[in-house]
Parts: sequence; C-alpha cells; structure tokens
Amino acid sequence: MQMRGSVSWRRRARRIRLVAFDVDGVLTDGSVLLTSEGDELKRFSILDGMGFRIAVESGLAVAVVSGRRSAAVDARMRELGVSNVVQGAANKPAALRELAARHGLQLDEVAFVGDDLNDLAAFSVVGLAVAVANACSEVKRAADLVTRSVGGQGAAREAIELIMKAQGTWWDAIRAYVAETGGAGRP
Repeated sequence: MQMRGSVSWRRRARRIRLVAFDVDGVLTDGSVLLTSEGDELKRFSILDGMGFRIAVESGLAVAVVSGRRSAAVDARMRELGVSNVVQGAANKPAALRELAARHGLQLDEVAFVGDDLNDLAAFSVVGLAVAVANACSEVKRAADLVTRSVGGQGAAREAIELIMKAQGTWWDAIRAYVAETGGAGRP
C-alpha cells in the first residue's frame, strides 16, 4: 500500500465521508462500446454496485465525477441510488469542491478514485487519493492507496470496503444490509 506524505492511508480513510469515483477505467474497464446507431454501452461490475449500495445505505456518501457524459452512467447511478452524479466535468477539483460544500464537508473528508492523468488534479485536493490497479504509473505514484482489483472488476467495491473497514463500519453495514434485505437486494 502506498502513502502520500507522513500520514498512512488508513488514518486518512477514517476521516472520509464522501467517496467520489471517475467512471471510465474505474467503474468500467475503460472501453467505449458504440452501437452502429452511435449509442454508447458501458459494462459495470455487480461487485462495485453492491459496494455502492452498502456505502449509501450505511451513510457514506458516494459520487461520480466524470469528464465524459453518458446516459448509461445516469441509468446505473439511478439504479444504485447515487444522486451525486457530475458528468462533463472539465475541472474535477472544482466538481469535488462543490460536492464537498453541498454535503457540508471539508476536502480532507473526501476520497477520489481514479485511473488516468486527468485524475491527478483531483488527487491533489482530496483527503484520500485511490488509484485502481490498472491505473497509469503517474496516478499510482500520486495515490495514497492502490487497489488490487482493476477498474470495472471490483476496484470501486474494494476502495469502499477498505475505507469502511478503516472506519470500523464495514461489518455493521453488512449485518444491517442482510437484516434488511435478507441478502437479496439488487446491486
């Protein structure tokens, strides 16, 4: 696990109240699939979806901040109950500042999960910077934490789980989820 500065990622994670995610390469494998009609298709991991549900239901705010726009992202986030969706964000740090303000948070209470060079500026303003395993080397070097999972294959879930475990809330959230849904809730 990597550290930025002298404070461990676990210590930073304990302060996190909002986790924001890039989309392409983090919530997806980074591929852009287009139909012959020009419609965009995205493939999302059910593991990540379950992580989002657990986080949202336990009170950890979740957001998406993407430089691109996609109707598929809107549809998936609606399905998961994620209302903090910022697409077409040319300035990710500004979008993160706005999200933090909306939630009454300081930026050191925000984590951002990214994978590519356009995420570096976001890393510089948040309390916890997380890179997915297949992120470019510059992003991995700038991150406080690098997941073992790659983007689109459970990396978002892993980031949520690591943050919640550092906060001591993961197992209580799992118990509450199973008690409420019988474990059958839709991710």
